[in-house]
Amino acid sequence: MDAQTPAPAGHPRRWAILGVLVISLLVVVLDNTILNVALRTIADPQHGLGATQGQLEWAINSYTLVFAGLLFTAGILADRLGRRITLVTGLVIFGLASLISSYADSAGQLIAARALMGLGAAAVMPATLSIIANVFDPKERPRAIGIWAGAVGLAVAVGPILGGLLLEHFWWGSVFLINVPVVVAGVVLVLTLVPESRNPRPGRIDIAGVLLSIVGLSLLTYGVIEGGEAGFGDPRAWGTLAGAVVVLAAFIAWQLRIDFPSLDVRLFRNATFSASTGIIGLVFFAAMGAMFFGAFYLQLVRGYGPLASGALFVPFAVGQLVFAPRSAAMVKRFGPKAVSTVGLLLVAAGLAVWTFVGQSTPIWVVGAAFFVMGVGMANVMPPATESIMAALPREKAGVGSAVSNTIRQLGGALGVAVLGAVLSSVYRSDLGSATDGLPAGAADAARESISGAYGVAEQAGAAGAALIRSANAAFLDAMHYAAIGSMVFAVLGALVALVWLPGRRPASAPKPTPAEGLAEEQGVELVEA
Repeated sequence: MDAQTPAPAGHPRRWAILGVLVISLLVVVLDNTILNVALRTIADPQHGLGATQGQLEWAINSYTLVFAGLLFTAGILADRLGRRITLVTGLVIFGLASLISSYADSAGQLIAARALMGLGAAAVMPATLSIIANVFDPKERPRAIGIWAGAVGLAVAVGPILGGLLLEHFWWGSVFLINVPVVVAGVVLVLTLVPESRNPRPGRIDIAGVLLSIVGLSLLTYGVIEGGEAGFGDPRAWGTLAGAVVVLAAFIAWQLRIDFPSLDVRLFRNATFSASTGIIGLVFFAAMGAMFFGAFYLQLVRGYGPLASGALFVPFAVGQLVFAPRSAAMVKRFGPKAVSTVGLLLVAAGLAVWTFVGQSTPIWVVGAAFFVMGVGMANVMPPATESIMAALPREKAGVGSAVSNTIRQLGGALGVAVLGAVLSSVYRSDLGSATDGLPAGAADAARESISGAYGVAEQAGAAGAALIRSANAAFLDAMHYAAIGSMVFAVLGALVALVWLPGRRPASAPKPTPAEGLAEEQGVELVEA
């Protein structure tokens, strides 16, 4: 399309379609936010599954790794077979896997069922964003993506409260069972309102690339978790990480050789595209790691129940819900460089607060830190996502969505794994001699995690209070180190945005053509949005 040709008009039902896509997105994001509140209950041997910290991390990461590994294929299938049928298939798989998760009898069964949920989510997420790219014209797309991102904030707000209510009245499996009615409603609405769309020139499916990406990402995250459990000097840790590097290098080399790659790595030669994907990964690395240790702090160290601790995540969600839909106007006025840089610095500021949080810190301080992080995320995700989607033509929207969601999920998975490893290592080191005198099994459980220490303390009689004090002190110190790590990655993201994202295009600048590249395409959005 040349510079004089007007952009294609949007679908007449595009705003109703966006509402349906938001519902489809909510069920996927809702599940992960509910799971954060349920972690302590699932770790409880009596009321849950007695999961260790490593198993809890895998309950999160088994989902994420399958999701991230299959997003490339899901994006290609959506563009090839049809985005609506891919979305419906993903919702059905996600609903069935949620039903299986709710009745799991062991941590191993839950991890396997969560992996199946990741398979369904891999079909849902790229389909929602690629349908938005196809039913909205370029003038309205940034606003639609802002609302789409704001829906994440809504899910983050509803999830912890809903999870807390369910856990206070029902068994832990109810946090997964709640997905089923939402899935049913989503499937009916998608089939009723969403039009089918596909790429008229689909590419072949890169089976070898998919397998390499799944193996490489799985080895990478397993190596990080194993390093936290056994130390990074353990051969299982560094050997697995070395294997991950080899497999991922082979994946990149293969993508460069073939004509139908799962991920066209040549896209990353564009500085703006690379920076946009990079800051998405970095901000989710920082934020998801903080959510992981924040849940344990609120429920164990502070003693809040699932509902109260869930309510304390609401400020984070409110910040996203309020500010994400307004991000397009902010980008138009100030440019993606300024908006994204400030957003990442706000995330870093919220994380900095956690380095000073203690056992008696006023709880409003924690809520304020979450709110600042939410406002920051709201001004990072929409402009970065729009930059990625603007780099590709509409018929390749599934691939663009897959890139955005893969980097987001991979960043979150590695954030939980790396910061969970830091948390475990520092906690065990600081706990020191507090477990001396305990039976071997009890001592191992107390050193495994703070949840284990609380479980041992309940059976330890008079010695339990001293163990709790030592465990709380060790966990707080570990949490401070993890918060520093999160903050560093958020600041790194701000530097990436400051250096490589485009600034504000002057209103008088000539309108560029799509062939001029991603920065120019972003400029069109800034002028016309």
